[in-house]
Amino acid sequence: MTRFAISGALAGAAALTVLSLGTAVAAQRWDMPLAYPATNYHSETAAEFARAVTEATGGEIEIVTHPGGSLFKGDEIFRAVRTGQAPIGERLVSAMSNEDPVFGVDALPFLATSFDEAWKLYQASKPIMEKVLEEKGTKLLYAVAWPPQGLYSVKPIARVEDMAGVKFRAYNAATERLAELMGAVPTKIEAAELGQAFATGVAESMISSGATGYDMKIWEYVKYWYDTQAWLPKNIVIVNLETWNGLDEKTRAIILEEAAKAEKAGWDRARELSDWYKAELTRNGMIVEPPSEQLKAGFAAIGETMTAEWLATAGQNGKAVIDAYRK
Repeated sequence: MTRFAISGALAGAAALTVLSLGTAVAAQRWDMPLAYPATNYHSETAAEFARAVTEATGGEIEIVTHPGGSLFKGDEIFRAVRTGQAPIGERLVSAMSNEDPVFGVDALPFLATSFDEAWKLYQASKPIMEKVLEEKGTKLLYAVAWPPQGLYSVKPIARVEDMAGVKFRAYNAATERLAELMGAVPTKIEAAELGQAFATGVAESMISSGATGYDMKIWEYVKYWYDTQAWLPKNIVIVNLETWNGLDEKTRAIILEEAAKAEKAGWDRARELSDWYKAELTRNGMIVEPPSEQLKAGFAAIGETMTAEWLATAGQNGKAVIDAYRK
C-alpha cells in the first residue's frame, strides 16, 4: 500500500470515528416522569408515544417512561421539566393553577361536562396555555382528558350539606375551594398516595373519575360513587423548552406528529373506557348511581360561584378562554 493510500485510509477511519462520535453525542435519552400507574390509560398512551418517537427518530431521541411517581412525584413533575431535571413529563392541568390562574379552567365544575364540551374547552384554552407554558420554559405537546368526574364517598350523600366535615381529597386550588364550599375538610393527596389515605381514614371522599377509582381498587375503602359528571380534567405532556429548541426541525416535526397521534388515541381511549370503569366499580360491589336532584342543584350553584371567582382572578386570559368556549 502506498503512503498516499495509507493516509487516505487513516483519514477515512478518522472521519468515521468523528461521525460515530457525532451520532453518539446527538442521541438523547429523555426520562419521562408520570404520576399515574403503568396500567392507567394515560400512562399507556405516554408509553406508546415514547416508543413511537424512539422508533421514528431512529433512536436519536429515546424516551423512557417512569410511571407511578417513581422518578418524580406528581407535584414535582412540572418543576422538574421546567428546570431541566427531566426533559419531558406529564402533569394534570389544574394542578398547575398555582403557576398561573389560567390552568384552573380545567377544573371548573359543570362548565364542560361531556367529552365534546371538554374538547371544545381545550381548543379554546390551548393558545393561551401554550403561551403561558412557553413563558415558564416548557412546550405543550399533547393533552388527554379523563372521564367525567364523580363523587366518591364512604357514606351516602344526598345533598351538598351531607359533605359537612367530611375529609375530602384535594389536589389543586379548585378542589380545595370546592371542599370549602361544600363544608368539607380539604386534605392534599397526590394520586400515588390515595390508597393509603383512604385506608387510614385521612381521606373519606373525593371527586375523581372512574379510572382513578379502578386503578386504586377504591372499592376496598369506599362504598359510593355518584356520577355527577362534574368536569373532565386533562393531563398534558410538556417538554423543556430549551431542550426542544435544541432539536432540529425534522426531529421536532416527528415528535409533533407522534404527539398528535397520542392525543387522538388518548381521547378515544377515554371515551371507550368511561362506561367500562363505571361497570367495574359496580362489579366490585360499589353503589354507582346518578346524583340526586338536590345534590345536582347544590353542585350547579357551587359551579357558578367557582366560575365567577376564577374569572375574577384569571383576568383577560380567563375572559378570552370563556368567550372562545361559549362562541
